[in-house]
Amino acid sequence: MSEKSCINAPTLGRAGGHVDGGLIIAAWNAVLSLSIGVFALVTAEFLPASLLTLIAADLGISDGAAGQAVTATALVAALAGPAVVIGTGRIDRRRVVWGLTLLLVLSNLLAAFASSIWVLLAARVMLGVALGGVWSLVAALALRLVPARLLPRAMMIIFTGVSAATVCAPALGAYLGNLWGWRATFLAAGGFSLLALLTQLLTLPRLPPADVPSLSTFWLLLRRPGIRVGLVAVLLVISAHFAGFTYIRPFLEQVPRMDVTAISLALLAFGVGGFLGNLAGGFIAERSPRWSIALAALVLAAMALLLLAYGASGELALVATAAWGFAFGGIPVGFQTWNTLAAPDHAETAGALLVTTFQIAISLGAVVGGLLVNGLGAPGAIGYSALAALVGGLVILLFGRNKQHWPI
Repeated sequence: MSEKSCINAPTLGRAGGHVDGGLIIAAWNAVLSLSIGVFALVTAEFLPASLLTLIAADLGISDGAAGQAVTATALVAALAGPAVVIGTGRIDRRRVVWGLTLLLVLSNLLAAFASSIWVLLAARVMLGVALGGVWSLVAALALRLVPARLLPRAMMIIFTGVSAATVCAPALGAYLGNLWGWRATFLAAGGFSLLALLTQLLTLPRLPPADVPSLSTFWLLLRRPGIRVGLVAVLLVISAHFAGFTYIRPFLEQVPRMDVTAISLALLAFGVGGFLGNLAGGFIAERSPRWSIALAALVLAAMALLLLAYGASGELALVATAAWGFAFGGIPVGFQTWNTLAAPDHAETAGALLVTTFQIAISLGAVVGGLLVNGLGAPGAIGYSALAALVGGLVILLFGRNKQHWPI
């Protein structure tokens, strides 16, 4: 079985990979293009957190209002995941990916020239469609681009894009926003999104529809106990993270009173922690997705409590931010593994369900965090993070046992 790259191969094997003269060929260039696209998406998604105070000051709005740029993206992505899976079920998947990445490019450009919060929200709505669509499809696409035995390697490459964005986006966003302004930072993100689109145009082969999901498939999956427990945990843990992370810059400015350089360093530490956490989370998830999610959630809760109790110390705030990043880095791979093993027979539909719940959780976190920030200051959002992450970790730990077909 050959493992060489294959670009624009004419047909696709059902077992994964391209059929060429009877050989199954892994399309590694296409997998890499998906990783680049994911990097561009996650970078755009994370930018408001590191540019929040700059955006708020320029548009004349509160930090809490500016944080709703995250909410808009999350709400739309929650609806876009299932809508894209169902609405484009008969369209070549590479054309769907191209269209979603083009939408990402336009979103960054519109955000860069936003004259009001409403224009910015419109740009983030466009990002939400791209985000929900891509995340719903990416695992199923990987299954079709490589032979089944090479799927873990393909997913590792794709998730490297997420890890790299986690490292680069927060710190670079804060640094470039201070150096060039937040609008130029969005322009730079748009340029990279265009590069992602070009790589996908050059490398993605024909991917004719293999299945046409329906609404009944979603209800079928929701009747599975493993799916339900996982989705409840997603709502709690992901809302916990985004309630705190969306407003981490105001917290670092107000409590330990860090300057821009120190905040950039803290966000870089968060990103590096996330990169390492992704690797650690994948290692643990191979053995027990339940413990991978639970441990990450409990560490996140502990770091939020540490920030509340000792956040006035710049050194401890830096350590807690880095450890928070490490904890969160392992959460997506844990949930994705849990979700996939709960529904291996309906990959795209299960992916859409996960994306919808994930984005609802992001929206919930941003809304609750914004209300708490406006009412109690940034520590209020961190307090919610501690409580919700703790409960989410306990849910998966106590109710997740024997809900799947692996040893947990």
